[in-house]
Amino acid sequence: MASQSRAEARYHGDQAAVPGMLDFAVNVRAAEPPSWLVDGLTARMAELGRYPSAADEDRAMHAVAARHGRRVDEVALLAGAAEGFALLANLRPRLAALIAPSFTEPEAALAAAGVPFEHVVLAPPFGLAGAPVPDGADLVVVGNPTNPTSVLHRREEVLALRRPGRIVVVDEAFADAIPGEPASLAGESLPDVVVLRSLTKTWSLAGLRVGYALGPRDVLDRMTARRPHWPLGTLQLEAIAACSSPHAVAEAELGARRLAMLRAEMVAALTNIGLDVVDGCAPFVLFTVPDAQLMRKYLDGKGIAVRRCDTFVGLDGECLRAAVRTDWPVLVDAIAEALP
Repeated sequence: MASQSRAEARYHGDQAAVPGMLDFAVNVRAAEPPSWLVDGLTARMAELGRYPSAADEDRAMHAVAARHGRRVDEVALLAGAAEGFALLANLRPRLAALIAPSFTEPEAALAAAGVPFEHVVLAPPFGLAGAPVPDGADLVVVGNPTNPTSVLHRREEVLALRRPGRIVVVDEAFADAIPGEPASLAGESLPDVVVLRSLTKTWSLAGLRVGYALGPRDVLDRMTARRPHWPLGTLQLEAIAACSSPHAVAEAELGARRLAMLRAEMVAALTNIGLDVVDGCAPFVLFTVPDAQLMRKYLDGKGIAVRRCDTFVGLDGECLRAAVRTDWPVLVDAIAEALP
């Protein structure tokens, strides 16, 4: 399938809202990080005159490894999961298969690096079983749970993508927003699977850019071989260590349970006004309306931002995505007003 335009592939939810709008377009959990995290980062500010230390990097890597029960050499710290997608080109794949609809940054990064790729488009309800991945694909990228569909693929379905000579990359940016993290491969040491994790969503650190990759050392070495020295700063390393602590993991789990209850209420309300909602469990909801562009304009006039979905391969002009927020009734009421 032909690729999108560069503008479409690089369009993200933060472009949908302006300050002051009720923002359902971005999936960052809160407006700011929790106070304990802010305090920890603030305490390091006076150290910014020094280069990031090896001790800080070591502490962050050990924290991530302990959080997932992995060896330290199976961890690569990233400036957000998006950096992980940019580093995939260093694996020099002959052909990448991108499971779609999905997050568009892998396509944008691979296209910019001149890596050949094909989309493997899943039909509604967007299940992964039997996906026609080309036999020649030596790199496969799949989201789990998938953005924007919110579908969580079963662990067995993801593992079925493995083939000799192929690397499977699983984007688990929203895995910690689902209670118990079902289907996650983050804790499994597999020779051909790389898991990308983001800390920006759950901990409201989108402006700091923090995440990590988990996978076999040889693959991570190939991915990161061309990075500059000091790829992450002191505050990034501090945030990764703090957000991987047992206390933080427990807090994220409680938040995920609250999100699941909110999501169920939001889905029920959207269904009650006659909308078709994709069955999923991520902290956002994909639904269809008769004219998504017209609906977005109406909501925009009401000061409400939602994510357009015609920029995702495999979705049409009838889909919208909305983050799960406590003020979802405002969104549902506005949509109901606009429906015929």
